[in-house]
Amino acid sequence: MSDLQAHASSFGAVAAEYNAARPSYPDALFDELERLSGRPLNGADVLDVGAGTGIATRLLAGRGARVVAVEPSDGMAAVFREVSPELPVVRAGGDELPFHDASVDFVTYAQAFHWTDPERSVPEALRVLRPGGALALWWNVKDYETPWLAAHQERMAATLPGYHYYGGVIAGPEKLTEAGLEVRAASVRWERRVTVDQLITDLTSRSYVAVLDPERRAPVLAAEREALLAEFPDGQLVEPYRLDLYVAPKP
Repeated sequence: MSDLQAHASSFGAVAAEYNAARPSYPDALFDELERLSGRPLNGADVLDVGAGTGIATRLLAGRGARVVAVEPSDGMAAVFREVSPELPVVRAGGDELPFHDASVDFVTYAQAFHWTDPERSVPEALRVLRPGGALALWWNVKDYETPWLAAHQERMAATLPGYHYYGGVIAGPEKLTEAGLEVRAASVRWERRVTVDQLITDLTSRSYVAVLDPERRAPVLAAEREALLAEFPDGQLVEPYRLDLYVAPKP
């Protein structure tokens, strides 16, 4: 198994932590999605691919969309069904979508497109999209210019050989352009208030930590918790984000 495959398959075992502590998405994201696509979410048919435990899926449904989650991991899909039994989830991945041609208005990837093979996932998205539909990719990117996050990043990079972070533009929009698609982009700044314990739970769900053996993982998390509490003795902090959205209408 390659390193990429190991990281991609690591989420099932930490699905509960993922659901409990991963950041959500601000309302402004969906306003921008509607603006860039030129169509409303209310009443739209949406495939939320790489849905995980349904963080974005539930928000899309809350905007009035008819959403089907698409998730390849057994563990993630199990938590999805437990948390959102009212929403359908199909066990599949973006490289091979088990849906009819021209059957949906949006294909969305929330924090997930980088786990696909764009040479397969982009044509698949275009195949299932109706005329006038749109492929949408987005990522929450932590603001590593914030001093405490910069220090956290340095500690992780020094401790974990497999550490990676999304500090810049991910290859997603580039792959859409290479496929001949028009890419429309927007960024949204937002922040969330969390506790140190929540942040450690979030860290537990990151692939570069999830792939570690338990005996290696525990001291990494304990050391990071100690470092964060030294900076935030009350256990409370503000985590700033830049959310990057890319929308490609179907030609």
